[in-house]
Amino acid sequence: MRETVRIIVTTYFTSGFGTTERELKLDDLPVRGTLPTWLRGTLIRNGPGTFQVGQQRYRHWFDGLAMLHRFAFHNGRVSYANKFLESRAYDAAQANGRISYSEFATDPCRSLFGRVATVFSPKLTDSAKVNIARIAQKYMALAETPIQVEFDPETLKSVGVFSYEPKTFGSMTTVHPHVEGDSAYNMVTRYNAISHYRFYRLKSNAAPELLAERPSREPGYLHSFGMSQNYFVLAEFPLVVNPVSLLLWLRPYIENFAWKPRRGASFSVIERRTGRLAGRFQADPFFAFHHVNAVEQGDELLVDLVGYDDASIIQHYYLQRLADPTIELPWGTLRRYRLPLRKRRGRVQGETLADACMELPRFDYERLNMRPYRYIYAVGVQPGQRQGFYNQLVKVDAASGKSWAWHEPDCFPGEGVFVGAPDRQAEDEGVVLSVVLNAAKGTSFLLALDAQTFSERARAELPHNVLFGYHGEFFSQQ
Repeated sequence: MRETVRIIVTTYFTSGFGTTERELKLDDLPVRGTLPTWLRGTLIRNGPGTFQVGQQRYRHWFDGLAMLHRFAFHNGRVSYANKFLESRAYDAAQANGRISYSEFATDPCRSLFGRVATVFSPKLTDSAKVNIARIAQKYMALAETPIQVEFDPETLKSVGVFSYEPKTFGSMTTVHPHVEGDSAYNMVTRYNAISHYRFYRLKSNAAPELLAERPSREPGYLHSFGMSQNYFVLAEFPLVVNPVSLLLWLRPYIENFAWKPRRGASFSVIERRTGRLAGRFQADPFFAFHHVNAVEQGDELLVDLVGYDDASIIQHYYLQRLADPTIELPWGTLRRYRLPLRKRRGRVQGETLADACMELPRFDYERLNMRPYRYIYAVGVQPGQRQGFYNQLVKVDAASGKSWAWHEPDCFPGEGVFVGAPDRQAEDEGVVLSVVLNAAKGTSFLLALDAQTFSERARAELPHNVLFGYHGEFFSQQ
């Protein structure tokens, strides 16, 4: 039995953390089941397209060269295309046959001379592999590095780059901007002797507008931030960095950070309109990649996120560890922090809303961002099969803690993107779309679940495997 588990895990690792052999364009994928007739538009998904260049392997799930995947829906049919994101990092890898740009946890400059040269001429990656967003009417591939790549949603070709600040070295950004009307909001961490978290608004045909900033001597690693109708929410975890380490860039980006639990965690609440600090609250140490939602309710600000007791999840995503068939990923759980705005100061305690393992959370952002909501969709781990990688999709009711799950033997789903029915009356009336790796077959399929019942409606089969990625976005056809 143990040997069988080892074979399955090895297959999922090879297929999910390997390479993509071909760029394809397929007009009609075979569909099993029935897609809703109202599902019209395009799902664009981002993530690594290869974890190897020449004889070199990347070290971490968050490394690799970006690849875009496009699924277009019309009248129950699905077309598909995939393409490596055109970037300097990709061009250099193709030309040199080796990794040429620094990634999240991979540094190609191994020699002392190379590391010193990096200080004076840093080669930060522009392989924007983490998320997708439409910002100021432009389609962007997003990364934590300051360079975002604009692409054509039809051809997937790169058409330009964007950054929030003129000076790109010495800063990082989150990959989860918030969109409200025709404006997008994001946060940039500017590293210096005194670092700053800087909140920007971006509108069409306008330069980024600085709305607020907060100083920090030891800034934290931040993948996302919260935003309510009147406030930005800056959740700082005790995974922090001495800015000098990043400015010298002697190690891969994330390996400059240290976990300092005695610092605890904190929430800074910043007025969106004025940029002033409205409150700062302390909490026990914890870590999170993803905020879910922030809702103002009376005198409280409810901040929901997927939290961990520490930052060890980052270490678990190193490929060497993921290749171990006995690995058990730390469980992220849906947590809520109630920030008492009238007090402006104080200590808050997180409340676990559900026991289900969750990561890559999504909800009906289009209608319920910054508003009361109930349902969250995410990847997770089956309680009875904890070894390996994320092996199920979950739906969680934030009000009751109840959860639903979809799983299938040897299948490993990606992020579940909620697409609401156009005239929906119920919050969960729609479908959840996920790219699923079938480790037994070595291929992937696009799964469509009924969001209410969490049962399968249809799947579109792909002729190849899609590597484990992170985030995507659905753009409705008007």
